[in-house]
Formats: sequence, C-alpha cells, structure tokens
Amino acid sequence: MDEWQAWCSAHGGHFDAVGRLVFEGHARELQAARDGQTVFSPLTQFALLRVSGADALDFLQGQLSSDLRELNGTNAQYSSYSSAKGRMLASFLVWRQGDDFYLMLSADIADAIQKRLSMFVLRSKVKIERVDREYRLLGVAGEAAIDVLAAIGLIVPSEAMLLSETAGGVAIRQRAGSYLLALPEMTALKSASALLDKAVRPIGNQAWDAFDIAAGIAWVTRPTQEQFVPQMANMDLIGAVSFKKGCYPGQEIVARTQYLGKLKRRLFRATVAAEVAVGDALYSPSVPGQTIGMVANIVRTGEAQMELLVVVQAAAWESGIFVGSPEGVRLSPLTLPYDLPASN
Repeated sequence: MDEWQAWCSAHGGHFDAVGRLVFEGHARELQAARDGQTVFSPLTQFALLRVSGADALDFLQGQLSSDLRELNGTNAQYSSYSSAKGRMLASFLVWRQGDDFYLMLSADIADAIQKRLSMFVLRSKVKIERVDREYRLLGVAGEAAIDVLAAIGLIVPSEAMLLSETAGGVAIRQRAGSYLLALPEMTALKSASALLDKAVRPIGNQAWDAFDIAAGIAWVTRPTQEQFVPQMANMDLIGAVSFKKGCYPGQEIVARTQYLGKLKRRLFRATVAAEVAVGDALYSPSVPGQTIGMVANIVRTGEAQMELLVVVQAAAWESGIFVGSPEGVRLSPLTLPYDLPASN
C-alpha cells in the first residue's frame, strides 16, 4: 500500500470489488456532490504521464489530435490519441508546466499507452514517464470550493480550462466546474488532510465521475479502446481536435469524417433502469438486426439505475435506444451542456 492509499484507508476509504475508491458509500457521496456540497476526491481512477525533453512538443504534436502549441502554461486542453484507422486509443486532459507536458488519462490503459507512445520516440529527445506517484491527483468541487481552496493556501483559476501553478503543482478548472489538483505527493497528502479539517467531504471515484458525465466528457477506458473516432465521442466539441494542425495517427480519417459528412454517431447522455456496463451494445428499432452503438461511461445513481454516456447513431436517437438487446431496457434521454451539430 502506497502513501496515498494508506491516507485513504486511514480516513475511511476502501477499494470495492472492481477497484474503485469509496468512502462512506456511493449513494451518499453522489447525493452530497449533487447537492452542491463541497467535496474532494483522490482521483485514483486516473494516471499521469509526463513527456519531457527538447523534442517533446514536436513529438506530441505528431501524435495527439489537439494543437499542443496552444498550451502556454496558463491553460489546459482535452486531447486524444488514435490508431492509424482513426479510432481512439486514449483520451486525455493535457497541460504544460515549464518545458514538460502532462497527460491525464484513465489508469487502466496508462501503462499500455506509455509503452505505445514510447515506441515512436525513436531518435527524438523525448522521455515519457508515468508520474502519478510523484504527483497525486485530487479533485475538488462544490459551491464553496474556490473559497475553501484559498483558505488552505491553494490558488485556483476561476474560468474553465485555465491553469494556475500552486504549491509545487497545478490547479485546473475543468469544464464540469470542478477543480483538478496535481500536487507533489506530500503536498497532496497535507492538502487532503487540510480539506478534512475544513469539513470538506471525501467522495469516491464513481461519485466524482458523475461530474464528467454531466458535463458530457467521455473518457476512453479499456473496453472502449479503438471503438470511436474522436468526433463520435464529441471530442471536437470540447476542444480536443484541431483541424488546422499537421499530421498525426488517424488524422486523415478524422479529417475525412469531418469534411465529407461521414459522421453517423455521436455521444449522448441518458439514464436507464438496468444494470449496465461500459462496452455494452445498444440497439434501436429503426435499425433492426444490428447494433447501433455502445455504452461509453457510467455512474450508478440508484438501485438498478444508471446514468450513461453512450455513442450511438444520431439518426436513431429519436426512435429509442435499448441496451443489451433489441428487447432490452429503453434509455431515457438527458441533456448535454453543449449543443450537438445537426445530423449528417
């Protein structure tokens, strides 16, 4: 057990059967978050890669879908990494600190992505390391979050996707309105304890994931690798795809999808009264005999009740979407905080 896990255990946290961090119980944690209470979460579901070296910018510019030249140390951006066929292998939150770039991604694919990216370094002056034990990831959210963070000496930005350096690390305001802190391990431990002293409530991984689902931010995990072109997961709508930069893996497919009107699937938000897993197939009566999409991300919201991000054929959305089989349980639509383009 490392220092971060030991801190969580000492303060009532434990890992459930599928490795998710929980404190007092998911239902109570989720309710606290949705009530606007100030909450914080050790983000053990994510990992952090550091890309450093004289050629780091050029290397990443040739691998990821966003324009890394736009990162100047005061902002962050979402991005993705695809196969040659344009299918996402990973999605990221990316920022720059000094000459180094940091890529936050789902922990279950981090080692594989680090290994794959490293294969293409070749003679470039680039080093790719996994550093989420050196820098711990901590999420803070709630109506009083900015004041509480200031009270414990952490300065955070007030606008979405801006970054401030603080306490040897960084603070980023995310699109969901929450704050991401990437802090040196001992600073993160002290900050978490200071938040407890301020009566800020700790919540587990799944309750925290509800913020991103409500914000329409999809994270690629192992079951959804190589399933979606970036636009299918609305990556273009959250600033994760640049159509003006040079080549990167899958760029030709991504561009063709954008400009030739070949995009048939989009990310939607829904709820369903059924047990659902990431990667489950989806069906519609308007397209009999075949699957029309897949569950991308989930959060449990009640007994046999789930909230989902799903990638489905946009033309089938109004006809009804069913999970598991054409005779399965029907999804109930929820809104996204951004507008979807008209279906092609």
